[in-house]
Amino acid sequence: MPSEPLPAGTDDDYRGGLRRVARVVLLDPHDRILLLHGHEPDDPADDWWFTPGGGLEGDETHEQAARRELAEETGITDAAFGPVLWRRRCSFPFAGRRWDQDEWYYLARTTRTETRPTALTELERRSVAGARWWTCRELTRAHETVYPTRLAGLLRTLLDEGPPAGPLTLDTEIV
Repeated sequence: MPSEPLPAGTDDDYRGGLRRVARVVLLDPHDRILLLHGHEPDDPADDWWFTPGGGLEGDETHEQAARRELAEETGITDAAFGPVLWRRRCSFPFAGRRWDQDEWYYLARTTRTETRPTALTELERRSVAGARWWTCRELTRAHETVYPTRLAGLLRTLLDEGPPAGPLTLDTEIV
């Protein structure tokens, strides 16, 4: 099993090791957050919501990966990026294998709310069902599964207090 990030285009071939990931907390002018709707490739009923993002490719920085992933998954290329808000380690089963990730969450803002994926991997085409803008209130009241699991509270704090002085380390999540 590899312990280093996989080269470009191999997310579908991920076999293990710690995957370095960049995610985007994308807010629109109304402070709504964009979440993608994902599910197990062979079981659309096993679903959840998550922030755009994915694994670093080659010698990309986390911010470069966040920008690339946002463009590929949403078509949004003009977002104004801010600081890293949070870091999280997580481990979860997906598509018949276990994924172990070190995730960095970047704040970004956009005035564009229309999304259109432009470069999904084969696995993403089989497991991403769409995107939705959520208000903090909607997220707080949601009965759906959302990752990270404390996202509603984290978003509320971000909107009330602004970005933290430095990245907050979130609790490790193992599913």
